This record gives sequence, C-alpha cells and structure tokens, in this order.
Amino acid sequence: MKESSGKQLAKKMLIALVCGLVAGFGCILLREHLNSSGQADLWKTINNIFFQDISAEGATSAVGIFYIIGQVFVNSLQLIIVPMVFVSITLAICTITDTKKLGRISSKTIFTFLKTTVCALIFAGVIGFVVYHLGLFNSVDAGNISVQEGTTGSNPLNIIVSIVPNNFISAFTNNGNVLAIVFLAVVTGLSMNALEDQTKTLKKLFEEVSKIISLFLTFVINKFAPYAIFCLLTRTFAIYGIDSLKPALAYVVTVIIALFVYLFCAYPIYLVTMARVNPKPFMKKAAKVALFGFSTSSSAATLPLNKKTTTEELGVSDQIASFVLPLGMTINMDGTAIMQVIAAMFVAVSSGYKVTFMSMAIIAVLALIASIGTPAAPGAGAVILFTILTGMGYTNDAALLAYSLILAINRPIEMLVTSLNVVGDASTSVIVAKKENMLDEEIYHR
Repeated sequence: MKESSGKQLAKKMLIALVCGLVAGFGCILLREHLNSSGQADLWKTINNIFFQDISAEGATSAVGIFYIIGQVFVNSLQLIIVPMVFVSITLAICTITDTKKLGRISSKTIFTFLKTTVCALIFAGVIGFVVYHLGLFNSVDAGNISVQEGTTGSNPLNIIVSIVPNNFISAFTNNGNVLAIVFLAVVTGLSMNALEDQTKTLKKLFEEVSKIISLFLTFVINKFAPYAIFCLLTRTFAIYGIDSLKPALAYVVTVIIALFVYLFCAYPIYLVTMARVNPKPFMKKAAKVALFGFSTSSSAATLPLNKKTTTEELGVSDQIASFVLPLGMTINMDGTAIMQVIAAMFVAVSSGYKVTFMSMAIIAVLALIASIGTPAAPGAGAVILFTILTGMGYTNDAALLAYSLILAINRPIEMLVTSLNVVGDASTSVIVAKKENMLDEEIYHR
C-alpha cells in the first residue's frame, strides 16, 4: 500500500509540475501581450486577483488566490518543522544504546556531507572558470535595473555561536535556527539514553507525538501537495516578465546546466562508489522529493516528504533518516554551493574585478562556511551570496547592480538548487545506512 501510495503521489506531483509550468509560461506570454498592447491595467487586475503577495505594502485590496493557497500549504509544513526535528533526532539518539554506533553514524554523516559539498565546490569552480575564460560573463548592462536592498552580510563564524541557544523557549520559536534545535535534540537524546530507566514515560510521550506529526504530514502532503505545487509554480513564473529573465542569460544557463549535470551524474556516482547500490531505484523514488523541493524552494518544507520517502520507499532505517535528514537540511547544501560559486564569479567578472585561482578558492571556502546553518527557506541563497561578496570585497556600484540582478532572476534557480539539496540529503541517508547495515535492500530495489 505504501509503494502504491508513493507512486500515486509521484504521478500527481508530476502532473501538477507540468500543468504549473505550462500555466506559468502562459501567464508570462499573456502578461507581455497585455503590457505591449496597452492593456497593462487588465494584467494588474489579473495579478491582484491571482498572484499578488497580499502581505506586500499597498496590496490591501488584492485577493492573491494562488499566493494564499501556496502560503497556507508552506506554512502548514513549516509549522511542524521544529517539533519534528526535535522529536525525531531525540528518539533516534535515545534508542541507540551503543554509543560507539552513534559516534560512527555521526562521523560518517558529517564526513559524507563534507565530501559531497567539496566535490560540488570543485565542480562549480571548474564550470565557472571555463565560462569565465570563454568571455561569457561580460559587464552587466545596468539599463533600467534598480538596486534592490540586499541582505546584510555577517561573519560566517557566527554560526558556531548560534548552535548553542541562550534561551530554551526562543530556540523553539524560530524556524531559522534549526542547528540550535539539533543541538538541543542531541543533548536531550543523550541524556535520555543515560537515564534510560527514568525516562521511559518521556520516551513514550515523544513516540506518541511522533505518530501525531506523521499523521498530520501524511494528510497534508497526500491531500494538498499537488494543488499547492500547481499554485506555487504558476505564481512563481507568472510574476516574472520576459524583461526580468533576459539579463544575465549566461549566468542563468550556466547554473542550470551545472545543477542538472550534478544532479544526474554526481549522485548516481556517489551511490555506486560509496554505498555499492544501483542508483536507478534511488533516482526514480527520489524524483518526487526533487519535484517537491523545486515547487516549494524550501528544504525545510520538503523535509517531511523526504523522510517519508527515504524510510518507506528507499529502505533507510528510521534511526538513520531521523538523524541525517534534519542535519543535512541545514549543513548539506550541494546545490547552494554550486550556485554561490558561479554567482560570485559572475558578480566579480561583470563588475570589473579580476578573478584568480586564489580568489576562486577563497570564494569556495566562504561558500562552504556560510552555507552551514543558513535557514532552509526560500531566499536563503541571497544571505549566503551577500556574505561571500562582502567577504571578498566585491562592493562597488557595478557589483551591487549585478547582485541586484541576481536577486531579481534567482527564484527559478533557487528552486533547482533546493532540488539538489534535498536529493543530496536523501543520498547521504542511503550511504550511511548501507555502511551501518541499516538499509533494507529489498525495499530499496522494490
């Protein structure tokens, strides 16, 4: 039944994806036609009814049907992130009585994350270097581009301080600092492990809460996900005009090609070399996770479906998935690493800065450090990119214009980036589970 349900959900999501893309591009063409034929007011009315962000300034009279549906769905998933991460990691740790086994799982998980991210950075550096020497990253034509307000950069090492919260309650009221929740869950799980006989009631309570969370997520994902995906995709493309998609075409095409190549080549290689398994079942079953991540552009919102797919369809032990996936959601960002390196090189070259091998290496290191602990939500890539640019000193007017341009056109790219991030988390779960003999290969190959 689980296998049949998974296939049906995948089909529904694929249909929603195709319909959303078709409707979105149709809206782009309609928008351009109405604006060019002097009927801009008609498009404004359509936009206010269907696509307008009703929380934006001056949108008090807008309806924003697609915005409301998409936002309610994403909010319902984000609502459960903190309790799910805390409960799942706590239960995963407190049920592993062998501390050596827990240490092995932790070290293998972090090492695999680090290995795949470094490979992604090297791959992005090579791609960016080739495109740079082909002369495709030319100067940005400022034209009518207005400088958008970026996100304030900060020292990437601040993430180390934020891992340990100074207030227990505030840590649970902020979806943006998931690493703090991971820390609290690890501490709680280890403490419950040490006090095994005295915490049976608490453990049972967590198990019951976990069942409630699972039921809630199953209902939300199975019943509403396809419709929400259609609304999210249609709105995403409808709010972009052709003029917003033309600039920096070389950057967009380069990143998209790099992301697709890494998705379809790197992860199968990782599964073959590190887990010694056939990658075909993984790619087929993880496809709906990638589609979901593409639609929501949020690793956090995709976490529930990722865990469900990884345990029920890929045969990964719940202990492994409960530990690896929430941790990977914040520190494992292969897609983000690729996008950041290429974006930073594009900004540097197009704004007149000289790019050397050493500067590329520094960009890669900054991307690696800054991506750890970044909120797994839409727009998080802008935080990392601005941190890298300020760290490299790329702050002249041309650089700000190029950064502004990336902000304007980066939403579709971030959707692809999220797909890579969540697939990377799932592949790491399979790799770690295989190495620990906690992968049910019968379910995996089914």
